[in-house]
Amino acid sequence: MRKSNITRDEAFELLKKYNKDPFHIRHALTVEGVMRWYAKELGYADEEEYWAIVGLLHDIDFELYPEEHCKKAPELLKAGGVGDDMIYSVCSHGCGICVDIEPVHEMEKVLFACDELTGLIGAVALMRPSKSVDVLEVKSVKKKYKDKKFAAGCSRDVINTGAERLGWTIEELMEKTILAMRSCEESVNKEMETLA
Repeated sequence: MRKSNITRDEAFELLKKYNKDPFHIRHALTVEGVMRWYAKELGYADEEEYWAIVGLLHDIDFELYPEEHCKKAPELLKAGGVGDDMIYSVCSHGCGICVDIEPVHEMEKVLFACDELTGLIGAVALMRPSKSVDVLEVKSVKKKYKDKKFAAGCSRDVINTGAERLGWTIEELMEKTILAMRSCEESVNKEMETLA
């Protein structure tokens, strides 16, 4: 069983040390919540905290070192007391994009698959009057997914590769990730308010 050697509070302080932009912090909190949901959904409830902290810290180096994404992370994470297994998990979401660290564990494959997708789903939700994923349907996300100009920064190739690695259809990945985002939307919004 994978256990984190830092607490969630320590992880969040570490994230905020290198990330000030509310957009990046919201993304980190969203991926944390999504990973927490997936851990329970896929039968890893005893590793829920580990999955969540990996999600929270996955982009730790992106704001300050975008050109060195996933290459600078090990140094920042090690300095924050994060263990080698978690550093590997964090960096594996950059596989084939900025590093050659393969997602091996199911958790790493989930992070790889849903990182970009949460951005796309979040962008679709922001276009709705509610600005929420609450009633968002797969078909709405799929429509925007096919429009390459929409949320162009969210790589469709990465999302496709992610679904393939998990052995899921793209619809399955979208459906699960929408549910995962619903599960944490309220807590993410509350946490963002405390930072304002």
